[in-house]
Amino acid sequence: MTAVFSHGRLRLYLLKLLDDGPKHGYELIRLLEDRFLGLYAPSAGTIYPRLQRLEVEGLVTHTAAGGRKVYEITDAGRAELRQRADELATLESDISASVQDLSALAGEIQTEVRGSVRDLKRELRDAARQTRHTRFERPGPGPAHGPGPAPTANGSPLLTEFDQRLAAFTVEVGALVRAGRLSDNQLRTAIRVLDGALDGLRRLLR
Repeated sequence: MTAVFSHGRLRLYLLKLLDDGPKHGYELIRLLEDRFLGLYAPSAGTIYPRLQRLEVEGLVTHTAAGGRKVYEITDAGRAELRQRADELATLESDISASVQDLSALAGEIQTEVRGSVRDLKRELRDAARQTRHTRFERPGPGPAHGPGPAPTANGSPLLTEFDQRLAAFTVEVGALVRAGRLSDNQLRTAIRVLDGALDGLRRLLR
């Protein structure tokens, strides 16, 4: 969970969202994800226990609709929001700062990944050209019996360079992440960015 929701602040924000109108749990998850520009989304295992606790405390109630529980804030919940208005304002400010930090981190990682992908595409194109050129060269001294065999992938110097680049990329990204002392949420964002780069490579190599 992102650090801005430590010390019970998530329950306060849930009350704030429910003050705008009744919602079921997955609506609350979606609203939180939207608030963080898709860079953070709490799990159902994070949201529902807190909703249940709020209900035990008399701050929300629920009704069943379409097989889902729809939660609604009570008068006691609205009273707590009024009492903690200053804390809620500080929380909103902290959320905005967190979103900026997450966006900056995602941008840095995407820049690194785009650069690496561009290098990889160029090297793959060069390797393909080299393979096509070598395939139609005749062997050295001796009888010519037609086109020589294409070099194997294991013999390609570009493959060696690719392995070196990949290892260097892994080390550098790992160092950046560890040096930044990232939160769990920021690490999840970094993982999603890397997954996106991997999907791009899969499409390139199909």
